[in-house]
Amino acid sequence: MPSSNRRLFVTSALPYANGEIHLGHLVEYIQTDVFARFQRLRGHQVVYICADDTHGTPIMLRAQAEGISPETLIDRVWQAHTKDFAGFGVAFDLYYSTHSPENRSLAEGIYLALREKGLIEIKTIAQMYDPVKSMFLPDRFIKGDCPKCGAKDQYGDSCEVCGATYAPTDLLNPISAVSGAKPETRESEHHFFRLSDPRCESFLQDWALDSGRLQPEAANKLREWLGVDEDGRSRLGDWDISRDAPYFGFEIPGAPGKYFYVWLDAPIGYYAGLQKWCEINGESFEEFTGPDSTVEQIHFIGKDILYFHTLFWPAMLHFGGFRSPSRVYAHGFLTVDGAKMSKSRGTFITARSYLDQGLNPEWLRYYFAGKLNGTMEDLDLNLNDFIARVNSDLVGKYVNIASRCAGFVRKRYQGQLLGDARDEGPSVHADLETQLVDAAEAIAQAYDQRDTARAVREVGLLMDAVNGYVDLHKPWDLAKQEGTEAQLHRILSTTLRCFARLTIFLKPILPTTAGRVETEVFGLASPLGWQDIQRPPLKGVGEFGHLLTRVDREAIDRLLEANRGSLQPTPA
Repeated sequence: MPSSNRRLFVTSALPYANGEIHLGHLVEYIQTDVFARFQRLRGHQVVYICADDTHGTPIMLRAQAEGISPETLIDRVWQAHTKDFAGFGVAFDLYYSTHSPENRSLAEGIYLALREKGLIEIKTIAQMYDPVKSMFLPDRFIKGDCPKCGAKDQYGDSCEVCGATYAPTDLLNPISAVSGAKPETRESEHHFFRLSDPRCESFLQDWALDSGRLQPEAANKLREWLGVDEDGRSRLGDWDISRDAPYFGFEIPGAPGKYFYVWLDAPIGYYAGLQKWCEINGESFEEFTGPDSTVEQIHFIGKDILYFHTLFWPAMLHFGGFRSPSRVYAHGFLTVDGAKMSKSRGTFITARSYLDQGLNPEWLRYYFAGKLNGTMEDLDLNLNDFIARVNSDLVGKYVNIASRCAGFVRKRYQGQLLGDARDEGPSVHADLETQLVDAAEAIAQAYDQRDTARAVREVGLLMDAVNGYVDLHKPWDLAKQEGTEAQLHRILSTTLRCFARLTIFLKPILPTTAGRVETEVFGLASPLGWQDIQRPPLKGVGEFGHLLTRVDREAIDRLLEANRGSLQPTPA
């Protein structure tokens, strides 16, 4: 068993405070939570931090539309997000907000450190301006015809028809998505992080490539982004980190009317939440974030934000006086029945609706865990497969083990269990217990590598082995025969001891169910840890209700019906 000297600071990407949590979001939070729970189960110290991403023009405009302050809006959304995450068993050590004093202080400090190192440059740029709303328009708030293919109603930064990227000023027939007015082109001074500086290029080459910090496919992507083009210029462009008023965010020190772009202060929100947690728990923030920190800093993100987390974020930290991330792990997108999850495609399902329909959140945790393999591949939520897997694996195989044996033990042996079969010498019973103990390291390795699909497969094989053992020995038949009490007691005890081990294996994925097994089935005063796989400290079994129920198609149909409003495809 491992020593408990690993310290990990783990984060999930920050959800934007302008919408509901949906099942696509939950892929990442469930993946991170399973990883964090596994590390704790192994005895390591884990601090899992997340927060709402609260700044930017969309927040400002939505608050205006609702006639409330941005602060009121983000507080309301924070309450909803935290409730949804708790409903799915996502156990943050702290869930914070980027609109916090800690985040303001850290963002200003990093900016000033970058400026001191000559990595901030002020440039005059041309931008689209809404003369009706008296504001510069973000790219996504400008629509028009694609300058490459002519497709209509495209955003100001990219065309969804031909895939071209361009400047908003290149759009044909542009209009403001805020007021409908024709935008004007105006000049404004903006602050840039000089990512093209050779110092940044050199640091990122060392940090990102052949370092083990990134998945192979992510490292390959960075090879495309780093280096020089055919003219000898850095492929890394300077990064615009400022926005003009009006804007909801933090004002840049010494630059009235200029605000930090949301993507500058959003990732700093990881550190702001950590700083708050350290203050609450009497820990040293410097030990976690200083340049010489030995704490593992691990970020879980979607592959769509790889650029920000593997270029801007490490460079900001390094040149801002902090340590750089130990690892950045990206995952793919969620599709539902083969279609990308989105309102426009009719596959948008909210986390709240899932919970409100009474569907067990651990069904989804198990299904996602069974699909995630540590790569950037997309994963599909096939609803028929979801029903079949939950009913077959969790109810038909896992829970069924306890249901088949616990009643016999309570009725015939006053609920008492025998000890480890291996203590009685070689036998088929000892072999089964050995099989589960020997599988622990491979399952641990799969969890550690975020290959929960492999962990679930390995546990599934062990479930089959335990159920096969029960089918072979037929305790229901032995119970009817004379002189079989000792043999029956051993078979039942071995089966339930193996059930306890299976529960430990599944505990990162099914924390609520595992907690019920510990307290209701086995009456344990303290929770099971990974070290208990060797010899679960079991004495007996008690009365318990249904640990997990079957999912039926009607429940899924109710979920789809509940999302009918957001499942209507929008007109082309």
